[in-house]
Amino acid sequence: MPGDVLIADSHNNRILLVNPQKQIVWQYPKPGQPSVLHDDDDVFFGPHWDEIITNQEGYNVVSVLNFATGKVVWNYGHPGLPGDLPGYLNTPDDAFLFDTPKGQQITVADIKNQRILFINRSTSAITKQYGETGVMAVNPPVSYAAPNGDFPAPNGGMLVTQIGGNDAILLNKQGQVQWTVHFPGQFYYPSDANFTPHGNIIVAFYTDPGAVVEMSPTGKLVWEYSVAQGPGMLNHPSLAVKLKNGNVMLNDDYNDRVIVINPKTNQIVWQYGHTGVPGTAPGYLDIPDGMDFLPPGIVPGGKNPTTGHLWSYPGNGL
Repeated sequence: MPGDVLIADSHNNRILLVNPQKQIVWQYPKPGQPSVLHDDDDVFFGPHWDEIITNQEGYNVVSVLNFATGKVVWNYGHPGLPGDLPGYLNTPDDAFLFDTPKGQQITVADIKNQRILFINRSTSAITKQYGETGVMAVNPPVSYAAPNGDFPAPNGGMLVTQIGGNDAILLNKQGQVQWTVHFPGQFYYPSDANFTPHGNIIVAFYTDPGAVVEMSPTGKLVWEYSVAQGPGMLNHPSLAVKLKNGNVMLNDDYNDRVIVINPKTNQIVWQYGHTGVPGTAPGYLDIPDGMDFLPPGIVPGGKNPTTGHLWSYPGNGL
């Protein structure tokens, strides 16, 4: 494990920063304090490493936390109230925070509204939308079928995951389709497809048993992890990422753990959490549903370069 991992411990309504030695080095909320989070589904560092953005999928809210103070400094959505009017969300997923020439911008996959939103942080106004609200159809870029991923892409655009299409779609900055990768038919319910350091696509399948595959942009299967039984079996993994050292880190949601797999051996080489045993004590998680990687040398809340993120590409704001 080459760095710390930020974990969305969703059913504990908390966020943990865990080092390679499996020690908690930061957490929200602090022990004994209440949390304003409900079902924090994903967590990503902001562009300056001083803030964390989290989408509370079952609570229909996106929030930004200040790392140093542990305070929520921005919200979008109505707590517990799904909707499709301005200011409302319905099952938001994968919220990202960007710097742009026009100020900071949030993107979020609004799954059950069948759309991806671009939100101005200062005004909370929707500045752009991909997909037609409420229209579930595999017809990008006009409409999408349950989009649950909106990851930054090397072309400055976005990689969209469709549950209903079992695919990943690369869009350019204008929202135009560049290509589509269809995932192998034996797998379904793709979750959070994103780019590897070498330009392939890695995606988790939110099933039991679960799976992870890496594919080339031309649709060639590069690597597969699919274990049907035993301690290596996954249970509803929702995000897998490839680290620069070649290992794969993923949150194995219903197994209550975050793990690292060596793809050369398909063996688990690091784990935080007790498999299938939820808990709140150090070393335990309860349905970890998201994560981000903190590289060595980056100090959250300090003065850092706006680079080093897993998905840092010129022109996309990270």
